[in-house]
Amino acid sequence: MGAADIVPGVSGGSIALVTKIYQELLDSIKSIDLDALRLLASFRFREFWKHVNGSFLLTLLVGILTAIFSLSKLITFLMTNHPIPLWSFFCGLILISALIILRDIRKWNVIAILIIPLGAYLAYQITEIPPVTTPDSLWFTFVAGAIAICAMILPGISGSFLLLILGQYEQILTAVNQRNLVTIGVFGLGCVVGLLSFSRVISWLLKHYHAITIAFLSGFMLGSINKIWPWKRVLSYRMSSSGIQQPFITENIWPHHYLAESGQESQFLVAILAFLVGVILVVGIERIAAYKQQPE
Repeated sequence: MGAADIVPGVSGGSIALVTKIYQELLDSIKSIDLDALRLLASFRFREFWKHVNGSFLLTLLVGILTAIFSLSKLITFLMTNHPIPLWSFFCGLILISALIILRDIRKWNVIAILIIPLGAYLAYQITEIPPVTTPDSLWFTFVAGAIAICAMILPGISGSFLLLILGQYEQILTAVNQRNLVTIGVFGLGCVVGLLSFSRVISWLLKHYHAITIAFLSGFMLGSINKIWPWKRVLSYRMSSSGIQQPFITENIWPHHYLAESGQESQFLVAILAFLVGVILVVGIERIAAYKQQPE
C-alpha cells in the first residue's frame, strides 16, 4: 500500500481490496473512537490495544512507512527515467484489481451494474482536473493531508494524485527525502483527522449498500487509468522548486503516435511486459490472500 500511494494515480486502497484486508482496515480505523480514548486516558493500554486492533494497525503502518521511506527515491527515479514501463505496470495492476474486486458482489442488481460506468466517468473527470498553485504554509499541508489520506481507503484515485492537484506533491516528497520532520508531522496529523472521518463513511456504505459500493469502487478504479496512461503529449510545462522544467498539463495519445509527438520510442513491447507483470502480481497476491483466509 505504501509503494502504491507514492505513485500519483495509484491507490493503496486498491491493494487493500485485492489482499482482502479492506474491511478489517476500515473496522480497525473506525474503532479509534471515544471509548478508545477513555481506555487510553485511564492507562488501560492492553484493553485499548485490543479495542483498536493495534497489532493489525501497527503492522500495516510499519509496512506502509517502510515502503514510503525505502522506495520514494526509486519511484521518483523511475517516473523520471522510465515512465512508460512504470505506468504500464500500474495500468495492469489497477485494471485487474478492478475486475477482481467485482467477485465480492454476491447479488447483482440493475443499480450495481449501472454504477460501474458512473464511477468510471466520475474518476475520469477528476483525473482531468489540472494541478493548481497553492500555499506552501503548514496549515495547507495539514488540509492536504486530510484530503489526500481519503484516497488511501478509496480505491482508484491515489493520495499522491490528489496532492498533485493540490500542488503539494513535490513538497511532501521532498520532505520525506530530506527527513523534514515538521512538515511530515503536520501532514501526518492531517492524515489522521481525514482518515478517522472518511473511514466511517466508507464503512457505512459497505455495510448498507455493499454491492453498489463495490461496483462504484471498481468503476472508479477503471476511470482512474486515464491518469496513469503511459503515453502522453505534453501541452504545457511548469518550473519545479528546484528549477527543473516538468510537464504540467498532458493529454493521452496512442502508442503509435508517441514517436511523432515526443521524438522518443513508444517502448510498446516493454510496456506490454510491464503490464503483464502488474496483472500477474495482483493475481498472485489475491490467490495468496484467499489461501490465507481459508480455515485451517
